[in-house]
Amino acid sequence: MISRACIIIGISALLLFTSCGQQHKAESLASDFVAENMVDPSAISGKDFADLGTTRHLSDSLIKVMRQRGAANFKKGISYGAIPTDDLYYLRMSYISNGDTLQNTFYFDPELSEVVAFK
Repeated sequence: MISRACIIIGISALLLFTSCGQQHKAESLASDFVAENMVDPSAISGKDFADLGTTRHLSDSLIKVMRQRGAANFKKGISYGAIPTDDLYYLRMSYISNGDTLQNTFYFDPELSEVVAFK
């Protein structure tokens, strides 16, 4: 018979591995987005990522505003997928660009398959 402690440890390990996998997937997605959409992606160095989080406090209108504004050093007219109705994941990325320390926050769909918006 499996003890209760073994079950708790097993579930905790599973959650930890799932969380680490999601974190890595989000970091890769943000890095790919930057490489594809930043005006000069070779100018950045020292990427550092915060922990992946979730939010439900992002309205459709706010997502549309972020999409229109974009951010400094990024191309204009970036294409995005549909705006999801579920909670979104977000990830903050800090980096150095031309001697300045900058930060962007990326918002992802619930499947972590695309960037929905960023600021």
